[in-house]
Amino acid sequence: MANSSCSHWWHCPFYFCMSVVLAFLAITTNLHEDTKSNSTPSIQATRRGLSLNASKALRAHGFNVMATLLQISPEIFLSSPESTIFAIQDSSISNISGHLPPWAMKQLLKYHTSPVKLPMQELFKKPEGSCLSTLLHDKIIKITKNDGAKHEIEINNVLISHPDVFLEGPISVHGVLGSFSSLDLPGHIDQDWNFIQPPTCENFNQSRGFNSTNEMKNFVRWPSIIQFLSANGFVQFSIGLQSVLDGIVEDYADLNSVTIFAPPYFTFIAMPAPLLGRVVRLHVLPQRFTYRELALLPDKSPLKTLLSDENLEVTISVSKRSLAIDGVEITEADIFSSREAVIHGISRALSVEKISGTSR
Repeated sequence: MANSSCSHWWHCPFYFCMSVVLAFLAITTNLHEDTKSNSTPSIQATRRGLSLNASKALRAHGFNVMATLLQISPEIFLSSPESTIFAIQDSSISNISGHLPPWAMKQLLKYHTSPVKLPMQELFKKPEGSCLSTLLHDKIIKITKNDGAKHEIEINNVLISHPDVFLEGPISVHGVLGSFSSLDLPGHIDQDWNFIQPPTCENFNQSRGFNSTNEMKNFVRWPSIIQFLSANGFVQFSIGLQSVLDGIVEDYADLNSVTIFAPPYFTFIAMPAPLLGRVVRLHVLPQRFTYRELALLPDKSPLKTLLSDENLEVTISVSKRSLAIDGVEITEADIFSSREAVIHGISRALSVEKISGTSR
């Protein structure tokens, strides 16, 4: 009858529940990494190094569970170009884990991660009441106390007890006393139930990014995308994108997700601006598609681009186990992945023979 005590998540002993959660997160991370098998080795190595260093710092401060979660499932926390992780102390996670199935635990961890690097000196610059975006879509957190004199900040009324546990590269980590969400749980939890209740924040729309008290103006973080392209072998394409970005932002003010097909060589940057704009837009979709999601589309499915009068076509080669976009192979899948954007490396620039006329 030993199993009867664990017939529900909220009856399970802490260490049994955590072992299941850790196993689940490890499995889902491995599945996610399978779709990134073609990503740049240097990017993978950098992420692994950062997650390992952050895990060591967390463990040194007594955040053993969060350290383990970050070490085995870094993609949960590091899916955006920058991250601020608010690590929950072990005693609080012991209470939470007995009430949440693994999928819900994963959502809770994303709710405790913001896609912006925010060391304490940056947090103190933000007025009390400022809201911050999280990796959990449509869920925000709020600075409910900012006392510079006492050097104290509370998020969702939870104190940051261990500020600046880790600051390296694009990552900052702070320890917090408890969960940012009060978990008033029913007797049954399913994946359609909205178990995280974020605070109310005036004039904040997560689909558009930060309000005037924050740093983001649009949901698609173009500067981070351009910086990534420039630093990872797509310099010419990043220059082309930067050159025409004002026109894209003006024409697509409500754009909230993109897929970018980035070629290693892009010789069109000497083109007149109107033609360059059309060529760049042909390489951008107004919708986020991971490699796996593209692979699940029917063969020869049309893909809408930012060039309103032109679509691309996805073709699937079962024999080669590869995908092509208008006949151009995806050589580096998911090399950049954030909540709003995915970048795939392609073998060469897409054909521009069908592009004519002018556009901004």
